[in-house]
Amino acid sequence: MPIEIERKFLVSGDYKPEVSMTTRIIQGYLSSMPERTVRVRVKGDNGFITIKGKGNKSGASRYEWEKEIPVEEVMELLEICESGVIDKTRSLVIVGVHTYEIDEFHGENEGLVIAEIELSDEQEEFIKPIWLGKEVTGDQKYYNSMLSRNPYKNWDND
Repeated sequence: MPIEIERKFLVSGDYKPEVSMTTRIIQGYLSSMPERTVRVRVKGDNGFITIKGKGNKSGASRYEWEKEIPVEEVMELLEICESGVIDKTRSLVIVGVHTYEIDEFHGENEGLVIAEIELSDEQEEFIKPIWLGKEVTGDQKYYNSMLSRNPYKNWDND
């Protein structure tokens, strides 16, 4: 069973000088139930459908299955998705042996910037760059599926 292990952090500094690549991502949710999410996504020139299971107690590990599908099919499926399409720019920053994926959100989630790092196990050590802020791993309000329903613009931001 494919398991994704990742940790999430808010970004509190300037990471942009370290970016190696950026990609625009548009995604919607066919199902955003906590037990399972089904999303479709256009990432650059490619389309994907992804199913994610419920996270473990720490929120760092969960089942993930993904398959590439034609962009045209993603565009059709976006028409029947739940409301609240996610629009973001993903930047890649290599730090040590890991790559941080930094999502800068647009639209209703403008102003939110989150860094994710994928790990081989939950205890794996990694370098935390100076622009990395508060850890939000397991905090469901930062899940993209939740941001589609309760966007950042509606929060009482801390």
